[in-house]
Amino acid sequence: MKMIRNPLAVLFTLLFLLGGVQSYAAEETAAQPVAVVNVNTATAEELSEVLVGVGESRAALIVQYREQHGEFTSVEQLLEIKGIGMATLEKNKERIQL
Repeated sequence: MKMIRNPLAVLFTLLFLLGGVQSYAAEETAAQPVAVVNVNTATAEELSEVLVGVGESRAALIVQYREQHGEFTSVEQLLEIKGIGMATLEKNKERIQL
């Protein structure tokens, strides 16, 4: 059985290689464009496809709100819809267009 003379060197080499793989993956993810949807014109189906954490029922509530109150004038108005909180809004701010 062969002994490793410098186990720290092996450990640092592995960490370096793994770090390189992770940063390459992060660069690939960052390069992908984010889908955008206009909450004033989109159908419930389009909204649920693009917005993270918004399923068919919440998307239908968005359309219903828009029909009853008119177009959204700010992204924060989505907080008035049941089931949409700050966390959901923050996840989707770059996906929402007015």
